[in-house]
Amino acid sequence: MAEASHLPKAALYYYHGSVWASVPLLALEEKGYGDDEVDLKEVDIAKGENFVPSYLRLNPKGTVPTLVVPLQTTLAPDIESRYKAVQDTRAIVEFLDKSRSAQSRTHTTSSAPSPSLAPATIAFSSLSNEVIELLHSPPADPNALFYLNARAEADLQPLAKGLLPFLHGRRDTLTKLLADSQNGTVQASEKTKAFWEVKKIAAEKFIQVFEDVEKSAAELSDDSRRRREEYLQSAVSGWAGLKEVLDTLNKEVIGPYTLGDQLSIADLHLAAWLARIAFLAGANATEDGNTIVGKIESHVGGGFSLPKEYSVAEARRRAGIPVTNADTTERQSKLAAFWDSVKERPSWKKVYANGLH
Repeated sequence: MAEASHLPKAALYYYHGSVWASVPLLALEEKGYGDDEVDLKEVDIAKGENFVPSYLRLNPKGTVPTLVVPLQTTLAPDIESRYKAVQDTRAIVEFLDKSRSAQSRTHTTSSAPSPSLAPATIAFSSLSNEVIELLHSPPADPNALFYLNARAEADLQPLAKGLLPFLHGRRDTLTKLLADSQNGTVQASEKTKAFWEVKKIAAEKFIQVFEDVEKSAAELSDDSRRRREEYLQSAVSGWAGLKEVLDTLNKEVIGPYTLGDQLSIADLHLAAWLARIAFLAGANATEDGNTIVGKIESHVGGGFSLPKEYSVAEARRRAGIPVTNADTTERQSKLAAFWDSVKERPSWKKVYANGLH
């Protein structure tokens, strides 16, 4: 290991408030990677750093996370290293899982255990894929709900207070990039300029709604009133669609984790997704599963409630959590049991040390 310092390292580009960037961060902890094995490089998406040309060369979609890894054929210290970028959350986590195992720990600096997170059977693999696909589907999109977290006029002002600085930062960076590409300060293809324009229009669409939140509907122009109505309709529709997603997850999860007793790749996606939904529902990281799910149910509204059929004592036992003075008749939803199990893990406590996001 004397040559370890000469070896090129992988780099994970992430944003601390990104729901999907939290998944590989959880994976790094669960797989036992050493702190010096992967460089963590934060991309401030609130300032539009994900749109600058240097980042778009790594990830043309301008999303986080991105994992940049050295190719195995260039690991000799006297050879300039070549890299490849892995741009999809699912692919990144699978790569991290396979790259460090009990059988293969090449160049590792950590002695921590490296349990496999991949499903052990075809049936489990199918269930895992179904859950992950659902979490990344449009009806479950946590980023869309992030912007659409106001379904009544009274909800708009507090949401705008938090979102406008974020949206202004992105819009201003895109405006400057477009201007710089026109005057030649920044070299960009027509495809990239079109990409910037689309993202700028998307930011401005929300800005137009949120900048008018202090006005009543009667004070708005016809165009502003129409934009507000369309926004609120989209928000109502988006949160209503979450009912089916939550119901499906609660049915499909075996408990206490997605595939039963053992943590798997699907759980990392579910943990990050559920943390975001809980955050949007006004929950905090210290609350237990029943409280978290209760807040989500209330936020979804319409009397929505998940069935409480899972034994609390059994869930804790299967997750390896100490059971003291447990009421053997107490029941909770599977998603509540999942939350109670995952929030006790060191990986979760580290990634969400500063609260939910």
